Amino acid sequence: MRKSIKLIVATLLLLSTQLASADPGQPNFMAALYGDGQVWGTKGTTSIPAPRGGNLQSFDKLYVITNFNDPDAVQLPVSEAAPGNPAYNGGRWYLHNVAWTAAGFLAYGGFAPVLKSAGEIEFNASQGYLEITPVEVFFQCPLLPVK
Repeated sequence: MRKSIKLIVATLLLLSTQLASADPGQPNFMAALYGDGQVWGTKGTTSIPAPRGGNLQSFDKLYVITNFNDPDAVQLPVSEAAPGNPAYNGGRWYLHNVAWTAAGFLAYGGFAPVLKSAGEIEFNASQGYLEITPVEVFFQCPLLPVK
């Protein structure tokens, strides 16, 4: 239990530094996350209540990789979908922690690659290289083109 609370706190801190640090409502057109293989900016985040009933599908997963280890690369959070993708839900997010496993580090020679799409995350998870843990955190944060 204590470990899961520490993981949630660490994830929220990581997310707050990785996503736009702009004031709520102020656009940030700097690279903030990957979606469908592209970088996207965003707006300040707003927490929203957890879904009730069967509407979890109205949220996209936002993956935050917590143990990326390449000092020469930057791993941004990865969205399940982005604008232009018919599955994109307009920036309503359900947070997921992602951690590389020992097998994943071994498979990639000790340094994990930068992941840029949900497809890459799903593939690596299917190989046993990633552990994905949903976190009961929901928020709204639309994606914006990087300028």
